[in-house]
Amino acid sequence: MNMRAIATISQSALLHNLSVVKKYAPQAKVVTMVKANAYGHHLNLVTPLLENADILAVSEIQEAQALRQITNKPILLLSGVHSREELQQALDLNCHCVVHHSSQITLINNITQALNIWLKIDTGMHRLGLSSEEYQQCLSDFNTNPLIHIECILSHFACADECNHPMNQTQFEAFNTITDNKDNRSMANSAAILSLPESLFDVVRPGIMLYGASPFNDNHFTLKPAMQLSAPIVSIKTLQAGDCVGYGASWSANQQTTIAIIAIGYGDGYPRHATNTTPVLINDALHLLAGRVSMDMIAVDIGDAKVAIGDKAILWGDEKLRVETVAHHSGTIAYELLTGVSARVGFVSGK
Repeated sequence: MNMRAIATISQSALLHNLSVVKKYAPQAKVVTMVKANAYGHHLNLVTPLLENADILAVSEIQEAQALRQITNKPILLLSGVHSREELQQALDLNCHCVVHHSSQITLINNITQALNIWLKIDTGMHRLGLSSEEYQQCLSDFNTNPLIHIECILSHFACADECNHPMNQTQFEAFNTITDNKDNRSMANSAAILSLPESLFDVVRPGIMLYGASPFNDNHFTLKPAMQLSAPIVSIKTLQAGDCVGYGASWSANQQTTIAIIAIGYGDGYPRHATNTTPVLINDALHLLAGRVSMDMIAVDIGDAKVAIGDKAILWGDEKLRVETVAHHSGTIAYELLTGVSARVGFVSGK
């Protein structure tokens, strides 16, 4: 009997979620976000995303090296390069490079072999991106260099997950003003793909939606969870009214009840701040956490439900219990939970 936590990655869900991207952006090329080990899903277990992407995007050079071991697809390096050594590594890996800072311009301009670059403009998020003036300088510098091909112009929304945020329109208009439609352009992340059709342009950059989590507070987009996190019941106890469970004795039974102990905790990436309103799915029924999350275990109040040692508890990744729900009850976001599943958890491919 397997008594450890397991993350099962659904291949059909990944394919379905990619089809949702293509339904909303049928004319656009797709840059598939697989940074942070495919949002915690493991690069070697997201084959449908790797095979069906136009380009794959990672954050930095070490991620590109890991990805190049398993695919020949073009890789977009979102951080760009900051030294000659990194530039050579990027060229050797057949990466496209984002240029987002003026310090990168001279470095790129001195290349001795061909390179595809993406110019990133800061339209108001003020994290990464060239100013309008720096962008114009880049265009004039790079357009005279026969080794440099400007593949795409991009920017990034700060508030696309808030549909009516005024910054969305401000950024969109700034991008439209600075760029022109002779170039490939890209602005839409998952939230914008689903809610800002005018921002689709030529290239879209889906991330969280590919993994089946909604960037919004609701999910009416038929996205399917790609990761199911589960763990077995390792102990069952009957508690009397007034009995406590867990560290700090912060939870006590208000009547006789049954507690199931599940073999997962914050050492596996289950959120320590999950409250006692957080549901857990056992034998197709939802039950609530009891007491504090430990490093290796959680307790669940199952009332008078019939369970057995070894029964599977689903922590998230079912239509009845989505990761967004657990994130909400833990004061965080789905991104953090998915990327935070630890190396102690066993990862397997599922249907």
